[in-house]
Amino acid sequence: MIDFTHVFKRYPGGFDALRDINLHVGAGEMIFITGHSGAGKSTLLRLITAIERPTRGEAAVNGKDLTKLPRRRIPYFRREIGVVFQDHKLLFDRTVYDNVALPLIVTGADDKEIPKRVRAALEMVGLLDKERMLPVTLSGGEQQRVGIARAVVNKPPLLLADEPTGNLDSKLADEILDLFLDFHHHGVTVLIATHDLHLIDRARRRVIELNHGELARDTRASA
Repeated sequence: MIDFTHVFKRYPGGFDALRDINLHVGAGEMIFITGHSGAGKSTLLRLITAIERPTRGEAAVNGKDLTKLPRRRIPYFRREIGVVFQDHKLLFDRTVYDNVALPLIVTGADDKEIPKRVRAALEMVGLLDKERMLPVTLSGGEQQRVGIARAVVNKPPLLLADEPTGNLDSKLADEILDLFLDFHHHGVTVLIATHDLHLIDRARRRVIELNHGELARDTRASA
């Protein structure tokens, strides 16, 4: 699923955001990526989604070599990845339904399939009864659920989340974690970048810790 070998990411000015990362993520795994602010968590996710390219090393996702992936193919590559953001990145002048439908419209899904897919995704996150509401009328936890529904509506095999519970209280954070665990149990590969040690302890899954751009710890799931 994900294979990084001796991957470096250096920004202009000489700052090394990632240094000599060696990482294998198998299909169907659930992994937490942790570390201090600036450790390289978000940079790692940006490389996985081909938002940025490695400076050095080999990087492959879903069998595609990211160092050689033509720019014109990147939008097609990203169709296989769902991304959940801390700040939701919703369109607040569009309904919940419209927000979730957007990836399907962009990728040219069949018009007859879109309503079924959108409502199935909303049902999974418990928001089917709010499909006609505007995101601004929802709570923070509900907005995050809309973001998750939008990320999974294309049924991607890989789901990435960058601090998905950072703005939520512990009860809501647990509810969001339960959604990710459910996707994982259905075979989706899930990577979550987070500072939330409570989530990590509760989930008992593999943990990757970054420290100043280096892989400091890789702890396998505990029973």
